[in-house]
Amino acid sequence: MGKGKLAKFADMAAYPHVFEYPYSAVDDIPFAMKGNWNRDFFRNDNPIVLELGCGRGEYTVGLARRYADKNFIGVDIKGARMWTGATEALKEGLKNVAFLRTNIEIIDRFFAPGEVSEIWLTFSDPQMKKATKRLTSTYFMERYRKFLIPDGIIHLKTDSNFMFTYTRCMVEANRLPVEYQTDDLYHSGIDEDLSIRTYYEQQWLDRGLSIKYIKFRLPKEGELHEPEVEIELDDYRSYNRSKRSGLKTSR
Repeated sequence: MGKGKLAKFADMAAYPHVFEYPYSAVDDIPFAMKGNWNRDFFRNDNPIVLELGCGRGEYTVGLARRYADKNFIGVDIKGARMWTGATEALKEGLKNVAFLRTNIEIIDRFFAPGEVSEIWLTFSDPQMKKATKRLTSTYFMERYRKFLIPDGIIHLKTDSNFMFTYTRCMVEANRLPVEYQTDDLYHSGIDEDLSIRTYYEQQWLDRGLSIKYIKFRLPKEGELHEPEVEIELDDYRSYNRSKRSGLKTSR
């Protein structure tokens, strides 16, 4: 039988590499690590990479195993899931891993300008009904700009055709430099850290769904605009996600 939620939260509170600052705490407690992640936690000058919406932390831990010369921080609000990756990192003694339990809407409060080099978005909820909730919307991209290095990299890996199409249109509308994109990752012939598979991703693959990927850069300059396009909604229900809307298109 798996460990209960209360026990997991107790573990998380004691883990030295886990920082917990949800909405309820962040306004009252200054976040001293902002601008000081390299000096005070990782104790090196290596680039910092975020996984936003990290879930169980498969990518955070998987990438950290591969790249000792980079630092990785998994971010999510669901601590019971995050416990899995946090526990693995602790047991393996990975020194280049941290976890931040907070709401992604306030992610810019935790990092100083130029402190982060890359962002991974792994199977983010496509949020088909409201653009501002999508993690590649102007709402979030403006926040990423506050702490990414100039021309910082954003990776999106998704099972959602809606999320992939929306992000591609967002990138095209704002002329953001694209490094690579594919709508069928595992038949594209590339690897580039993409063979790490999350728990839910494997289930989607087993159902015959294709995985999409886009890697692009986010310049500091230029006003960002939402794409003026109608996108067909996903017509399936992903594991652990709410039921898809019956509408045919969305802005």
